[in-house]
Amino acid sequence: MVEEVETNSINVIDLEDLPSVGPAIAEKLREAGFSTIEAIAVASPAELSAAAEIGETTATKIIAAARRLANVGGFESGDKVLERRKRIGKITTGSKALDELLGGGVETQSITELFGEFGSGKTQICHQLAVNVQLPCDAGGLEGSVIVIDTENTFRPERIMQMAEAKGLDAEEVLRNIYVAQAYNSNHQMLLVDNAKELANKLKREGKHVKLLIVDSLMAHFRAEYVGRGTLADRQQKLNRHLHDLMRFGEIFNAAIVVTNQVQAKPDTFFGDPTRPVGGHIVAHTATFRVYLRKSKGELRVARLIDSPHLPEGEAVFRVTERGIEDK
Repeated sequence: MVEEVETNSINVIDLEDLPSVGPAIAEKLREAGFSTIEAIAVASPAELSAAAEIGETTATKIIAAARRLANVGGFESGDKVLERRKRIGKITTGSKALDELLGGGVETQSITELFGEFGSGKTQICHQLAVNVQLPCDAGGLEGSVIVIDTENTFRPERIMQMAEAKGLDAEEVLRNIYVAQAYNSNHQMLLVDNAKELANKLKREGKHVKLLIVDSLMAHFRAEYVGRGTLADRQQKLNRHLHDLMRFGEIFNAAIVVTNQVQAKPDTFFGDPTRPVGGHIVAHTATFRVYLRKSKGELRVARLIDSPHLPEGEAVFRVTERGIEDK
């Protein structure tokens, strides 16, 4: 029997309804984090083969069937793509200037990378987005829940309460809709994305849709654990997989992915700003929007859009106040 439940225009179908998937294989897939046909549809045969202990040929058949049922992976005309992009939501940052720079706010189904020196406002924007995503749609929110992967112990519930009260929201209710996990190393950080998928599916069944996943910060553990050029290839390979897992989460749940990143000084730069985000080309190619944040006078911060598929480079000035992110 096919059980179909309409949630956000996506049909949820039992894994057992896929060809070659019996109860035992379905259980293994669920344990490995493949609990929906959408998750299977965007997996690789090697991933599925390892997770369910099946041959790659069988895994390929299962993925092909999941793609047909989930309606992903085929060619479609440009007008269909445009129609699908109308489903993309945008979360307000709290600053009109910053929203304008990002084309209306932080997009779902995209990775937005915020990088800059300490004190440039990266974590403050993340806290503000965790509050704002819970606002009604007409107020710049998506009425959604939030998952936070905290790698540097920077999440502060007191700050969330301050920002929520400034927006006229019930601070305790806002905190109840934010799910935080502390990542202890890079492997744990990657595992938490799989756990986030399970949590998001559980919340979806309860009628609470996860609309924002925050990783603060993306590179801290990778940078500390992989030291020296000899480990660079391993690090970049793991980082690439981690970023694609995040992107997949955003596509499956129509959620915004926001990652913060550290910077390093480039000593051979004689002109211009010597700071560069860490993570190399892997992060540069995978992040949809790259925003460079830097400190200005007092409460003022400057955001520069470095990269975007469809928006021009530009700058916006905003303030970080007790109330949160505001226009200057």
